Amino acid sequence: MVARERVKRAFIIAGEPSGDKLGGALMDGLKILSPGVAFDGVGGPLMQAEGLESRFPMDELSVMGIAEILPKYRALKARIRETAQAVIESKPDVLITIDSPDFSFRVAKLVKKSSSIRTVHYVAPTVWAWRPGRAAKISKYVDHLLALFPFEPPHFTPHGMACDFVGHPVVAEPIATQPEADAFRAEYGIGSAPLLMVLPGSRQGEVGRLAGIFGDAVSPVLAQHPNLRVVVPAAGPVLRQVKDAVSRWPVNALVLDPSEKTPEAAASVKRAAFRAADIALAASGTVSLELAASRTPMVVAYRMHWLSYRLIRAMALVDTVTLVNLVSDTRVVPEFLGPKCESGAIGQALNDVLQNPRAQIDAMGITMERLGQGGEAPGLRAARAILDRTEI
Repeated sequence: MVARERVKRAFIIAGEPSGDKLGGALMDGLKILSPGVAFDGVGGPLMQAEGLESRFPMDELSVMGIAEILPKYRALKARIRETAQAVIESKPDVLITIDSPDFSFRVAKLVKKSSSIRTVHYVAPTVWAWRPGRAAKISKYVDHLLALFPFEPPHFTPHGMACDFVGHPVVAEPIATQPEADAFRAEYGIGSAPLLMVLPGSRQGEVGRLAGIFGDAVSPVLAQHPNLRVVVPAAGPVLRQVKDAVSRWPVNALVLDPSEKTPEAAASVKRAAFRAADIALAASGTVSLELAASRTPMVVAYRMHWLSYRLIRAMALVDTVTLVNLVSDTRVVPEFLGPKCESGAIGQALNDVLQNPRAQIDAMGITMERLGQGGEAPGLRAARAILDRTEI
């Protein structure tokens, strides 16, 4: 028997913008299914809009990569202890941590060591990709996992954890219509010219490592398509850095500045650009699923700190990191990672995909279907899974 009314206080933690988005949708779902639920914890603007008063700025936790974490380790360790103590003292009905495993799991471990508070982690760790031993390890302090991908639960349930596939948030995001894409092309004078979207990342380190390589990769495409147009949606925190890098590219690229419009209008223009683009060059990450939702063919590339790359590569269990390839069980999206992230090879792959995009478009349709497109919103589904696992 389950008791949804039992969850009246939830301590919820997110460490970066993607987690904040998941947390905001989850909080909305919990409020619908468990009216009166109160929240405590750490989160960004979307979670705060749902009623969370963050204990400290979420930005303090937005660190990615092994080598990148080391300089901030002392401050992060202090926040881990502080946050775990806050959870223990507030005695919530459930602790929900969202992604950011380096922070989240350490907090959950300390909480479990000193209490019986139920722990839920949203976004199952990628044990199918690397470090499979994590499944058994986290089972000691995580009671319940919420998975974004349908193939993940069998990797965790043998270790005694509940694990529910709740759908990927990309399936709930709005998608631009073809008329909106046509209007975007008309507004910026693109017409019927081939349009390349370039997405060099949303963090300063990513843009610093990728923008020059991505710019050089445009040249081979420009050689085959002299009327090529290029659009670069820029995240606010790296806008100046992106504009500076793009100014040195061999083409006059259109940089979409989110500060020139309201957040809603900027998001609408970005969606239209996604739909309007014939092809995209993207940093590895969840943006590949946004492109898949818009049926925009892509090439994926990423260069990280050499130490992080070597360590991750040595432990990898899969031959691709691109989510469209993994979910569709194909390898149709070319990817160039680490030392293979080289402009000439990337440019050639862009030309190849432009010439024959059909296989990617088919794989994108399969991907969206398997991630829950057309079903209940993932935030509501995640809330329901948490409440349905609350046994009397």
